Amino acid sequence: MTKPRVVAIIPARMASSRFPGKPLALIRGVPMVGHCYFRTVMAKTIDETWIATCDREIMDYARSIGAKAVMTKDTHDRCTDRVAEAMLKIEAETGRRADIVALMQGDEPMVVPEMVDDAVRILLDDPKLPVATVMADISTEAEFLDANTVKVTVDQNMRALYFSREPIPTPQKGAKDAPRRRHVAIVPFRREALLRFNALPPGPLEMAEAIDMLRFLEHGDPVKMALTRTRTMSVDTAEDLKRVDAAMASDPLVAHYAPASAK
Repeated sequence: MTKPRVVAIIPARMASSRFPGKPLALIRGVPMVGHCYFRTVMAKTIDETWIATCDREIMDYARSIGAKAVMTKDTHDRCTDRVAEAMLKIEAETGRRADIVALMQGDEPMVVPEMVDDAVRILLDDPKLPVATVMADISTEAEFLDANTVKVTVDQNMRALYFSREPIPTPQKGAKDAPRRRHVAIVPFRREALLRFNALPPGPLEMAEAIDMLRFLEHGDPVKMALTRTRTMSVDTAEDLKRVDAAMASDPLVAHYAPASAK
């Protein structure tokens, strides 16, 4: 049986409301989107990695490092819309159909290849699942209370029950043993699931929380989670950038960034 073709797409745009120009902000001297790209291409399950953008500055940077990149519309509100457009353009350009599309958020510069592989393998192992994603333990109270941190709870089969920007499970009842986990935005979709996702209307929970994954849950589709023990931090603000820059001072993967061999 032929292995499904897995294409990773990193959506990136300069006009972030909370942190304009974020994709090209430097971390250890490398633009953030570059960290995401180089680390994604190290994943064993990924056949191709592309950057999808509506900004010439990001396209120019992608070309400077030898990355595959595609221009998209500047009217997308959701990264999933940008990824779906990019997927169709990539298929037209390459003449090859994607079976699984891994959405890699451009504000997760500390992602490690094993996290990508763990999420993709969920779909490789179970052809009935439409989508998978990643979660990590929350280690600080500040992160747990931060509305920029998307929290997630799961059932005993590692399927998502709910995503929220509020602290879940609630601290009001004093539960000390319930796991506190955050969503890490590595999201492999089956091709058809991505297109169907974008055709579905956003539900009230998705709109209230501003979390894409809730669209699947509101329409009754399972979202299977992979748990990583790797400590990562996303970048939503300039202060986050400083923390991540410090945390990556001794990151072992940076030394292995290799533009010429990127897939």
